[in-house]
Amino acid sequence: MNTRVLKTVLVLTPLLAFGQLLAAQDAVVSSAAPAIPTDEIIRRFAAKEKEFKLARENYTYRQSVKILDMGRGGDRIEGKYELTEDVMFGANGRRIEKVIYSPVPTLVNLVMTGEDEHDLRSIQPFVLTSDDIGKYDLRYLGRQKIDEIDCYLFYVKPKMYAKGERYFEGQIWVDDRDFQIVKTFGKAVPDIHKKNGDDNIFPRFETYREQIDGKYWFPTFTKAEDVLNFKDGGIHIQEIVKYENYKMFRSSSTVTFGGEAPEDKKPETKKPDKP
Repeated sequence: MNTRVLKTVLVLTPLLAFGQLLAAQDAVVSSAAPAIPTDEIIRRFAAKEKEFKLARENYTYRQSVKILDMGRGGDRIEGKYELTEDVMFGANGRRIEKVIYSPVPTLVNLVMTGEDEHDLRSIQPFVLTSDDIGKYDLRYLGRQKIDEIDCYLFYVKPKMYAKGERYFEGQIWVDDRDFQIVKTFGKAVPDIHKKNGDDNIFPRFETYREQIDGKYWFPTFTKAEDVLNFKDGGIHIQEIVKYENYKMFRSSSTVTFGGEAPEDKKPETKKPDKP
């Protein structure tokens, strides 16, 4: 996001340090070594993430976005951006996005950019597949329980930035049984700094997944509350994204996830209370 009214050079916002990210989570992280090599864990979950990505392409769902501009004081709403879309298939079988609700944005201190819109669709519901794993460095941090789910915890950052590409930096929690990501915490990178001061700074966010149809861990809820530190002061923003009403549209995919889903389904991650 960038400021609406100022064209001054913005203060560079450094990427979240490992310690800051870790401190943002409450549960104790066990440093015990995993039962299988970390390279094997990464290989397995990256393969499952590719399967998950293919499976989600066969589902319809509703995505709703609300962004609140809380201004420099941070204690009252100064503007909003809202958008609700149904992600579905057209008569030709191609993926389409049907706008359901889109009031005129009233953001005062911020402007939604093309990068923001891309991040909402591709970075915040982060997927780390075997096709993309080579773009990232992964560091194993230990084991941590998310609600009742035992997870492997990794710190992820891009190896380098290709011009025009967007990436994720932060933490991912991988279910130790299904080998799928069940939660992410971090931010879209890089922040974009221009000589004319018309820069983009992006918030930290947290995305939760839930098990759909007994085996697919799909994103269902993203929240962000952060202060974007511009040169003339911080802009407080809040963001809520919901992904709802997942329904299988077609079953042409050959995704198997290792066979039929077991009877004893994994417990769902609990989303935080919605504002």
